[in-house]
Amino acid sequence: MNIVVEFFVVTFKVLWAFVLAAARWLVRPKEKSVAGQVCLITGAGSGLGRLFALEFARRRALLVLWDINTQSNEETAGMVRHIYRDLEAADAAALQAGNGEEEILPHCNLQVFTYTCDVGKRENVYLTAERVRKEVGEVSVLVNNAGVVSGHHLLECPDELIERTMMVNCHAHFWTTKAFLPTMLEINHGHIVTVASSLGLFSTAGVEDYCASKFGVVGFHESLSHELKAAEKDGIKTTLVCPYLVDTGMFRGCRIRKEIEPFLPPLKPDYCVQQAMRAILTDQPMICTPRLMYIVTFMKSILPFEAVVCMYRFLGADKCMYPFIAQRKQATNNNEAKNGI
Repeated sequence: MNIVVEFFVVTFKVLWAFVLAAARWLVRPKEKSVAGQVCLITGAGSGLGRLFALEFARRRALLVLWDINTQSNEETAGMVRHIYRDLEAADAAALQAGNGEEEILPHCNLQVFTYTCDVGKRENVYLTAERVRKEVGEVSVLVNNAGVVSGHHLLECPDELIERTMMVNCHAHFWTTKAFLPTMLEINHGHIVTVASSLGLFSTAGVEDYCASKFGVVGFHESLSHELKAAEKDGIKTTLVCPYLVDTGMFRGCRIRKEIEPFLPPLKPDYCVQQAMRAILTDQPMICTPRLMYIVTFMKSILPFEAVVCMYRFLGADKCMYPFIAQRKQATNNNEAKNGI
C-alpha cells in the first residue's frame, strides 16, 4: 500500500479507536462468561486476591488459589465453597420451581483447589504449575496479584528485601506467564490479568524498590500485550489493573495532605475489585482506579520534572509514604526488643 494512503488509513483507525473508547463510557459492554473456566489467582489468601477469588466464584469459575500462607489460603477456599453451595442451592430451587434449564446459568462442577506456593521462587512456580495442569487442567484466566512491600528507605533497606520485592512483584509474572501461556497460544484463548499499581505509572519517595517492581511489571505487561497482537493471537486478552492506594493495610499510615485526603481517600478494596472485574469481563486492556489516575499519569508525562515536584508538594504526595515507613520501623524495633535482639 502506498505510504500516504496507509497514513490516512492509520489516522482513521486511531480516530476510530477514540470513538470506540468513548462509546465504552456511554454504553456498558456485555460481560463475558467465565463459568467452568479454570481461574488461577496468586496471593489469594488475603486482600485483593481473596476478593478476586470471591468474585470469580460468584461467576462460577473453577478456582485455583495460590498463596505462600497455607492457612489464609484455606480460609479463602472456605469462603469460595460457601458461595458454590449457595449457587448450587439456587440452581436446585430454580429447577424445582419449574424454570427451564435455559433460564439457569450454565451448570458446571464447581470446585476450588489450593496450593501453597512462593511465587518469588522460580522453581516453586514451575513445579506448582505442573501440579495444577495434572490435577486441575489448563488455566484459562491467570490473575497475577501477589505482592509485597519492604517499607524501608533505600539506604535502610536490606538487599535481600529489595530482591524479595522484585522477585514477588515483578519476576513472578514472568514465571507464571511462561508456565501457562503456551496452552493459551495453542488454542488462542485465555486472559492474563496483571494487578500492578498507580505506583507503576508514577512514583513517590521512600518506596524505591516497590515502585521499581511495579514499573517493571507494567512494562512486562505492555510488552506481552504487544507480542500477542504481533502474533495475531486476538483470542488471548490482557488487562492491566492500576489502582490508587487501596485500604488493605499494606500501606497503613500512608497519608497525603489532610485537606486533600477527603477528595482522594484510600480505595475500598471491594470497590477496587469490582471495577477491576468489570474491566476483565469486558476485555478492557487497562483500568486505573479512580479515573483521576489517568489525568495524573498524563500530566506527569508532559510536565517538566520541577512542575511535577511542585504538584507533589502541594498534594502532600512527596512524603506520603514517610508515616507508613515510620510505623514499619517502629514495629520492627518493638519486635526486636520483644525477642531480645
